[in-house]
Amino acid sequence: MEAPVTPVPTVMTFFPHPQEFFSGQARPLLTPLPEKAAQISRLGIEQLVLLPFDQHLANLSPEDFVESLLINQLRVTSISVGKDFCFGKRRQGSVDDLKTLAARHGVQVHITPLTCLGTERISSSRIRQALATADLATARALLGRPYSLTGRVVQGQQLGRTLGFPTANLLLPAEKFLPQTGVYSVWVQGATQTPHTLLPAVMNLGNRPTVKGVALTAEVHVLNWTGNLYGKTLDVHLHNFLRSEQRFDSLADLKAQIQRDCQQSLGELTRSPY
Repeated sequence: MEAPVTPVPTVMTFFPHPQEFFSGQARPLLTPLPEKAAQISRLGIEQLVLLPFDQHLANLSPEDFVESLLINQLRVTSISVGKDFCFGKRRQGSVDDLKTLAARHGVQVHITPLTCLGTERISSSRIRQALATADLATARALLGRPYSLTGRVVQGQQLGRTLGFPTANLLLPAEKFLPQTGVYSVWVQGATQTPHTLLPAVMNLGNRPTVKGVALTAEVHVLNWTGNLYGKTLDVHLHNFLRSEQRFDSLADLKAQIQRDCQQSLGELTRSPY
């Protein structure tokens, strides 16, 4: 007799995103795979399954999608999907079809209702729009958490050190969706030995026009803190948009503005803890 299978809490997703597959164009991601895996792990999900979205998968009928993938390969015991979930070739399968097909194998399907903020449903498009205009309050409300950037600290030009404001230059995933360029007050996680410690900081996201920068960079200055960050992976949680990036006439003017940014950021983060 075959031993019973212990169900494992699992999230199944497609990779690459179907829109990217059909359009042939890269699609910036709100949560690249490492971030997604970390987020769902915090929710108690033990397994992330990536279905390689290719022409074969795109051509599967709704019946084959359920029987071949979900039942025979993943051996699902229950399924939870959103109300607007569609599947199979040309998105022909609806949630009602999924319930009917799964019921043939004794698998129950749970339909999660759409969640709205205001009168509109929460969607990745709304989140992207909010981030593109630096509307962090709306982005946070839609996400249920601050939007974050995760990157490894690499060596930069070290100009901030000469100005008295050493910065950590973050190497961000190429596929990460970035908010509007500019200066932000942020919380930084990962700088200390205690993983969950949050430190107040200022981040500049942009091309640094005053020093003739040519590439988009994310530079973080941790406030009232010293230490070596090279090689560490930092999670930067966006709190508030301070100002747009601008070109200054001199490094002295830039230094004075950075000082004002630091004071404003520290004040905001002290008044409104994470």
